[in-house]
Amino acid sequence: MKIYLAGPDVFLPDALEIGQQKIEICRRHGLIGLYPLDNAVDRAAAGASLKIFRTNEAMMDQADTIIANLTPFRGPGADAGTAYELGYMAARGNFCLGYSNDPALYTDRARRFTKVKARDGRFVDAEGLTVEDFGHNGNLMMIHALDLYGAPLVLPREKPADIWHDLTVFELCVGMAAARLTSAS
Repeated sequence: MKIYLAGPDVFLPDALEIGQQKIEICRRHGLIGLYPLDNAVDRAAAGASLKIFRTNEAMMDQADTIIANLTPFRGPGADAGTAYELGYMAARGNFCLGYSNDPALYTDRARRFTKVKARDGRFVDAEGLTVEDFGHNGNLMMIHALDLYGAPLVLPREKPADIWHDLTVFELCVGMAAARLTSAS
């Protein structure tokens, strides 16, 4: 089973090392991890962003499963690119797994980034825009993509000290993928 390893991990200073750790965890479970930075693209070359998009999409086309790191990135919600990748894989009917190292509800995290107040039975931000409040950890589209095309979002009991390097819940997802592979055989 090939697993596309989506997430904002690619932006970390030690992104290659994190990717190698994730690939090794997959290997220990008898799976093949496909990490986006395995695609060698010259970022300074003309058209680099489109080449990255196309090589990542080709990698997803090879994968049977996605494990999406939905830990909030640069705000209260998941990385936009990871959200796209999860949607892409769900639309293809692939098995979808995801995790977040921040177990807080989305509304609670939104409060960390903007003034949120109750108005007419709903939460609104400082600009008067509704803050999604369904009691989920993330956006309902990602939560239900996981529920319907894989398994519920995997969360730690409490936020780890280092949300970007703690791979405990990631490994739980890998174990779930391996169990699915075993049960399918």
